[in-house]
Amino acid sequence: MATYKKRGYKPKTQAEKQDHIEEESTTAEVFSTLDEGASRTEAWVEKNQKPILIFVVAVALSVLGYLGFQQFIQEPKETEAMNEMFQAQSYYEQALSATSKDSLFTLALDGGEGKFGFLDVIDNYGGTNAANLANYYAGIAYLNTGNYQEAIAHLDDFKADDESVGPLAKGAIGDAFAQLNQQEDALKYYEKAASMKSNDVTTPRFLLKAGITALDLGKTDVALKHFKAIAENYPKSTEAAKATIYEGKAEAMQ
Repeated sequence: MATYKKRGYKPKTQAEKQDHIEEESTTAEVFSTLDEGASRTEAWVEKNQKPILIFVVAVALSVLGYLGFQQFIQEPKETEAMNEMFQAQSYYEQALSATSKDSLFTLALDGGEGKFGFLDVIDNYGGTNAANLANYYAGIAYLNTGNYQEAIAHLDDFKADDESVGPLAKGAIGDAFAQLNQQEDALKYYEKAASMKSNDVTTPRFLLKAGITALDLGKTDVALKHFKAIAENYPKSTEAAKATIYEGKAEAMQ
């Protein structure tokens, strides 16, 4: 059993002297091993100094390049794209409340008064947030003008993970498929839209659409699941009353 030895302790017996010698030998071996390891590391670094330096410089240049790109290229491009899209957004907003919508939606898509439309923004400012948002606007504009395939294509290109716009885009794809009489696809996208984010606006809205579509497809079990989800989880929503009526209809069909 090892015993604690005070600093400056001198071995007295032969056994203690032998232990002391062995301890010093072990310590020397440890330091020798560490020295050898350090020497090998130093030798490796010295041998590979040039590749290491190249790697460090490459990383530094990549970071500086990215920061420079963001500050001097991407940010100005984003600002320019948003400015270019302003007129198209204005046409789009007018179309939502206008009696004659088609012409305004067309102007929003193609541009007018010498200004870009959403399609121009997408073509000229790819990779920007503005171009991504333009895909959403373009998809809804095409949906409202009966161009359902184009609507699906643009809405599918739109990427969002927020509470409302993301589900609205997926639900709009469902609406486009429903207009094309592709009910299975419509159901799939309504379900995606309902499950993306849980909130009191988009979730019950697309659960109801999913339920009605499932009912039209003869999938009463699926329809009942969606109608009951509205009644149980969103009883104060505007869709709750309709869901109760459709739930009774689905039960009668079983």
